[in-house]
Amino acid sequence: MNQPHVILITGASSGFGAMSARALADAGHIVYASMRDTAGRNAPQVDALNTYAAANKVQLRAVELDVQSQASADAAVAQVIAEQGRLDIVMHNAGHMVFGAAEAFTPEQYAQLYDINVLGTQRVNRAALPQLRKQQHGMLLWIGSSSHRGGTPPFLAPYFAAKAAMDAVAVSYASELARWGIETTIVVPGAFTKGTHHFLHAATPADKERQATYDQGPTQGLADEALKNLAACEPPDADPASVARAVVEVVNTPYGHRPFRVHVDPADDGCEVVNVVADRIRAEFLRRIQLGDLLSPRIQH
Repeated sequence: MNQPHVILITGASSGFGAMSARALADAGHIVYASMRDTAGRNAPQVDALNTYAAANKVQLRAVELDVQSQASADAAVAQVIAEQGRLDIVMHNAGHMVFGAAEAFTPEQYAQLYDINVLGTQRVNRAALPQLRKQQHGMLLWIGSSSHRGGTPPFLAPYFAAKAAMDAVAVSYASELARWGIETTIVVPGAFTKGTHHFLHAATPADKERQATYDQGPTQGLADEALKNLAACEPPDADPASVARAVVEVVNTPYGHRPFRVHVDPADDGCEVVNVVADRIRAEFLRRIQLGDLLSPRIQH
């Protein structure tokens, strides 16, 4: 490997973020695993990360970053640049899941989920992109979800909506940043019901009375049925660490040759089929309007 990349990962206290942080550090990169409340609720995760870094002699460190705060995002990015002199890759991983009847979530809950899963990426981009554009070299690596275009089981509407919005933002950023030399890859995990705690930690509707109506009548038992059958779609060897391995492979691919989208979906919910068509149409249309150069980063010489 050539010079190691300086990488900032959001939402790295658990799940794909924590796995990717360790895997990237193991691969020789300088990794900042960001999370909120590093001195409080996530202090045990920080200790575990520091222990791992020392035991494995890798460059892995925690940094405070709450994606719901612009000041926090600005401070985290400033710390990375102050310590390393550059920032090569921003990995948008922070996100939260909810589970329950769409009607039973309040509008405020939808807004909060959108704030974490979508506006959070915008805050981090506004903090980081001035440095990446100054360098005219870098990468945004987005952790999406097959739910935005694949099979859509019931009771996940706010999450699906937020992930669809995040993907749309990522696609737009890709073309706007290409001439600045900034590359984009969207990694699209499927539903891993084991090993990430996504469903275990999912928030529930605030309107309990409205949710109760869905727990009765014609939709009684539907939630359990959906989760059970979703889990049954996963092969026994489905491993969420495969997402981290895909991230490492993308990062280690030479600049200018990284794929625009990578799917890691053991349940094969159909998202990849739809994305192949959508991404092809995007590419064809950009070429049609004489903007085909936006499909890859401009290599600075």
